[in-house]
Formats: sequence, structure tokens, C-alpha cells
Amino acid sequence: MNQFSKTALCLAIVTALNGCMVGPNYEKPPYVSENNFIHSAELDLENAKSKKTIADMTQWWRSFNDTLLVQFIEQALDQNLTLKQAIARVNQADAQVASLRSQLLPSGQFNAQATKAHISLDDLTGRILNSMPGFNRNVNLYDLNAGLNWEVDIFGGTRRGVEAAMAEYQASQASVIASQLKITSEVAETYVAIRTLQARIAIAKERASTQGKLVDLVKLQLSRGIVPEFRLRQAEGSLAEVQATIPALENGLEMAMNAFDVLMGDQPGTHRTKLEKRQAIPVAPGIDTATGPAELLRRRPDIIVAERKLAASNAQIGQAISEYYPKISISGLIGTITTKYGVLFSSDANRAAGVVGLRWRLFDFGRVEAEVAAAEGVNEEALAGYRLTILKAAEEVENAFSTVVKKSDEQRILAFGEASLAKSRDAMLAGYKSGALSLLEVLDTDERLLRMQDATIQAQSDSVRATIQSFKALGGGWDARV
Repeated sequence: MNQFSKTALCLAIVTALNGCMVGPNYEKPPYVSENNFIHSAELDLENAKSKKTIADMTQWWRSFNDTLLVQFIEQALDQNLTLKQAIARVNQADAQVASLRSQLLPSGQFNAQATKAHISLDDLTGRILNSMPGFNRNVNLYDLNAGLNWEVDIFGGTRRGVEAAMAEYQASQASVIASQLKITSEVAETYVAIRTLQARIAIAKERASTQGKLVDLVKLQLSRGIVPEFRLRQAEGSLAEVQATIPALENGLEMAMNAFDVLMGDQPGTHRTKLEKRQAIPVAPGIDTATGPAELLRRRPDIIVAERKLAASNAQIGQAISEYYPKISISGLIGTITTKYGVLFSSDANRAAGVVGLRWRLFDFGRVEAEVAAAEGVNEEALAGYRLTILKAAEEVENAFSTVVKKSDEQRILAFGEASLAKSRDAMLAGYKSGALSLLEVLDTDERLLRMQDATIQAQSDSVRATIQSFKALGGGWDARV
């Protein structure tokens, strides 16, 4: 072996032992704002005003103090089909990591074969062999061997592949958490929607009853010539308007219940009996704003997914770069082959072989360069996607916080108006009993009070759902420390 060959061999051995990996090493980009959320102070003030108990972020749905809601969410997490799909994808990614890791190790195979043949004398081979002395048409062949193949990952292409697969596996794990958070928020929001629609249907029926009394009263006044006919038509139109809202609300309730069953992973109608009894809209707990935008990087699973995909794309650059370098493989074979069983392991029957192979895309560098450029482009796209995911996450939190604060303000204003109208209705009822006011004025006030109650319920529902969206936007629903 000349000096150059010795040097090259030493370099190859040193490189392999040092575990050299071509391509850029991954560094997580420092991309986060240290400021607080814009509406954090307002939300803290709202928590103080309402004297709300701050929810535990890991299981925020328990803080709504609705036993049925807790049961439904935990059941949905156990049997939702979308979540089962996400878990299946994790298993696939895990298998991919194991498959790539196995490529770092030698692969071996063992073969054993016993053959008994009767050679034809009518083909060319048989005729030639038959002309030889001592030819026997009956042939036995015993073959036993063990082989070894190993492509040495000198420049780290396979290890970069494992690195990319591991990042994808971690992304799939975070995707399961994202599915969990999505399911919990959707179940909670749909549950609140069902309770809201039930309350609104009850108010709409009460409004229809009040409007019906108004129509009856105007009919009586018309028959006595007290009011013109157009007053009756106006009252009938108002009654029809209120009555028309009832089927629309009932249809919305039907669709919400069907959607709820599907979220639970069940046939529509499965949970109807549990939900049909009207209950109050759950009272939303307070939201912890102590942790700022930086906490989103740890809690939000979609950000974790985007960051892991960025890491995977970075490893794939090294995987592509490794194609510039030669691939060295080692193969070996030991075994025995004989036509006589009794001498199967004799020295004459033994055989062995060793092969060192070299594969190098020496004249394909243009294509390799294109593959590297493509991998770098994917990495740039993943980096932009990661940054955009962070910004979108912050936007969701800001919007949810703003909605909670503004809907709470709206709810207080409507509650004040409802209380004022209730006092007005009571005063008018007293006036009606004393003969100072007409029943028409009392019923008209009743109608306005019911409209105000409907608006208050909608504002309350919006505020609760905005709170649910806040928990989801903050990545609440799992313990990020685990």
C-alpha cells in the first residue's frame, strides 16, 4: 500500500470514528416578543371586577364547574376519531425513525438450502455432462452461508435522515396535542352553543306568547273601534316575526347536537337524552395572563409542530449535501457448499468472501446541487412558516382577550338595561292593576324586556366562548412541563 492510500484510509477511519456529519447544525431561531399581550391589563382588571377564579391551564374545562361538560370532554378525548387518526400518524412516524436508524447498523442474512436434482439428458447441458466419465444424473447440493452488508455512514447522510425523521416524529406528537386542544375547545364551544340555543328558544317562545296576547288585545280594541286596522296588522306581523325565529333556533339546536355527537365519536342522537334537559350556560373562569408571548413557544403545539418541521428541513439539507461525497459499503460472506452432506463443514467445502464497495455520484453533481438548493428552499419556507405561526398565535390570543373584555362590558351594559326594564315592567304592571295604564303598555314593555334578555344571553354566550378560545389560543389543555 503506498503512502497516499495509507493516508486516505486513515482519514476515512478518523472521519467515521468522529461521526462527521455534513450540513448545517440546527439552532432554534430566537423569534419571540418579550412584551405582554396588549389586552393583558384589561383582562386582569376584568378578572378583578368579576372576582373570577383563575383556571388551571392544564385542565381549564374543570374550572367551568359543569360536571356534564367535564364528562363529555374526557369522553371525547378517549374516543374522538380525529384524535385517533393523529395518534396513528405518530405510530407511523415512530416506525419511520426506527427504519432509518436500522440503516446505520450492519444488516445480515442467513441462508440454508438443500437441493436434490435429476438432470435431463435432452438439453444441451445434460448432453455435455453425459459425455463426461462418472457423470451422475442425480445431484445433491447443500448450501449454507451467512452474509453481512454495511454502508458506512462516514459523512452523516443517514444520520441526518434520522435527525429529520426524529424531528418529524416529534412534530407528529405535538400534532396529537394540537388535536386534543382543538377537540376540547370544540366540545366546550358546542356545549355552550347548545345551552345558549336552549335559553334563546325558551325566550323566543315567551316572546311569541307575549306577542300573541298583544294581537288578541288589539283585536278586541279593533272590534270596539278603539284602534284602526293597521294596528292589528302590525301586531300580527310582529307575532309572525317572533314565531319565525323559533324554527330557526330549533334547527340550529338540532345541528349543534348532531355536531356534538360526531365530536364525541358517536352517531348523531347518541347523547340527545343527556343534553335535552335545559341547563344554564356555564360560567367562565378567569384567565391567567401572567405569562407573556414567550410562553406560547412552550405551550402552543402548532408552534412546536412548525419548529420541529423547521428542524427536519435543516437536517434534510445535510442529507442532500452528503450526496456530494462517496458512499462506502462493506460486504462479507462465509459459508459452506458441497454435494455431499457428510462433508458440509469440511475445509474443502468452506467458502468466504469480502467486498469493499465505493459509490460516488461523481458525474452527477449538477443534480446534487439542485437537490441541495431545493432542500435549502424548503428550509427557508419552513422558517417563514414558523415565524408566521408565532404571529398568528399572538393574533389569536389578542383577539380572544379583546373579545372577552368587550363582551363582558357588553354583558354588563345589557344586564343593567335588563334590570331597568324589569323595574319598568313591574311599575307598569302596578299601574295597570291600579287602572292607570293599559295592558297594551305592559305587554309592550314585556316584549322589550324579553328582547333585552335574549341579547344578554347572546353576549354571555359570546363571552364564555371567547374565554374558551383564549384557553385554546394560549395552548391550554396539557402540561407543557411533561
